[in-house]
Amino acid sequence: MQLVVARIGRAHGIKGEVTVEVRTDEPELRLGPGAVLATDPASTGPLTIETGRVHSGRLLLRFEGVRDRTAAEALRNTLLIAEVDPTELPEEDDEYYDHQLMDLDVVTKDGLEVGRITEISHLPSQDLFIVERPDGSEVMIPFVESIVVEIDLEEQRAVIDPPPGLIDDRAEIASSRDADADAEADAEADAGADGDRP
Repeated sequence: MQLVVARIGRAHGIKGEVTVEVRTDEPELRLGPGAVLATDPASTGPLTIETGRVHSGRLLLRFEGVRDRTAAEALRNTLLIAEVDPTELPEEDDEYYDHQLMDLDVVTKDGLEVGRITEISHLPSQDLFIVERPDGSEVMIPFVESIVVEIDLEEQRAVIDPPPGLIDDRAEIASSRDADADAEADAEADAGADGDRP
């Protein structure tokens, strides 16, 4: 299975280093020297990591064959993709790989459907679930124990206890979603019919 583990940012200095936006919880494993990574766009890779270091809180990588700022700048916005065994699990019970969390349904502990995880953003302070709502909008849920109270991989859902204001009243009872959608469609049809009357 292929997983996006990082996105290349700006060139750093004049010797071919680049900043990297890390998208994995295990950068030391996925982004270590010697790692060979596929890329998107594919035409820029594969890339082999030569060196890596942290500078001012950002990971800097240098790739084999990339020796100057111009070559490094040409890699900007390239996604780095690692080949991962889909049966591989993290060492700790309460840790998850991104691919395990993608597409999980997100519901509140009261049973309100929030949406589906479409992306996981790894920020310096915490990870965020990017959740697509039923109406197509997005909401960001901090992946912290006080908010994400349960991950149930068998049921393919994440249960959250959101603080006031994190999500709004667009959440709906999961079991009544289809009935509510039918009622809303009927109401819109009635409103449209009323508008046609003289």
